Amino acid sequence: MIILLEPDSGDEVLAAVLRHASNYPGIQTRKHIVRGVEHTVSEVYLLGDTKSIPTEGFEQIQGVRRVVRVAAKYRIIGRHGVAAESVGFEYNGIRFDEGQVHLFAGLCAVDTLENVEATARALQAAGIRTTRMGVYKPRTSPYDFQGLGAACLPWVFETAGKYGIRVIAMEVTDPRHIDEIASALEQAGQPTGVMLQVGTRNAQNFELLKRLGQQQAFPVLYKRGMGISLEESLNACEYIASEGNPRIVFCLRGVKTHLGEPHRNLIDFAHVPVVRRLTRLPVCIDPSHATGRLDLDPDGIPEIFHAVGQGLIGGASMVLVDFHPDPRVALCDGPQALTLEQLPVLVAYTERVRQAYQDARHLFVAPAQARSA
Repeated sequence: MIILLEPDSGDEVLAAVLRHASNYPGIQTRKHIVRGVEHTVSEVYLLGDTKSIPTEGFEQIQGVRRVVRVAAKYRIIGRHGVAAESVGFEYNGIRFDEGQVHLFAGLCAVDTLENVEATARALQAAGIRTTRMGVYKPRTSPYDFQGLGAACLPWVFETAGKYGIRVIAMEVTDPRHIDEIASALEQAGQPTGVMLQVGTRNAQNFELLKRLGQQQAFPVLYKRGMGISLEESLNACEYIASEGNPRIVFCLRGVKTHLGEPHRNLIDFAHVPVVRRLTRLPVCIDPSHATGRLDLDPDGIPEIFHAVGQGLIGGASMVLVDFHPDPRVALCDGPQALTLEQLPVLVAYTERVRQAYQDARHLFVAPAQARSA
């Protein structure tokens, strides 16, 4: 059971809810604070056998907005048929919600300082303040490049700060990586921020998920598992949120199937509106790992651009995409990396598709608002 309080309710309302909940033996309470752009909303979760607990006692408390009996598994990340829009969160000066699209363009794997600097310089010129930089790289083959690891963190963070990058999406594969990143950021003077990424190979690494939930310093970008169901992946996000960190972005990156060819994976971006319906999480797409190639359509448009469009037209608010100054020499996933010269084109393409989404959305939102007026 979830008790939702009115926006910006005071401590008195919260205390009254907790006092009433204490009347029911065996029920534990957990407070959850949701900070939106304009308002802060408190929610109280009742954990245990709540079937016999009447809702009326909570509903009569002044300042309680609604009481929800939760049948769904996503207690914290779920919409529960209540929220009209995703709440999202803010981190290091960047707002992550459904109000705008963030382009996380960068290196799948950090290789040299020169390439990091060239990429950061191009992002700054394009007006982009977010990027991806792979430092810890799990690979299918033990003989492939595994990333430079913690040794490169100081100059990656320094370079990001130099060019105004506010948030770096960075995969972690072991709980100790979280501490290494936090330490390197501290020693560098916090020139940028990091969104910790759960890669598809760690989608059900529950000990890692718990650790990511227990830390409060960094938000989390969770990539759907390549071979598990959407429900299983969303439950993994619930693991993170249930440990105390609800600042999560859910990323679709294609799934493994023998039907994926000619792309690297079967593109699952039709699930963008599904995730938005089921949860309050901002949704990201990863067209690079979904397509895995840079073939052009008959009009000369890279197929990876079309994959971006598929996700954005469904309401995705973040794009994770591989770029490299010279993809031919990239040490990881070079065949799917766009060139820095293509960055301004992708920015323009993203803006146009986002506008198309807004126009299409208006066809449904405006009549609904008129009916409720």
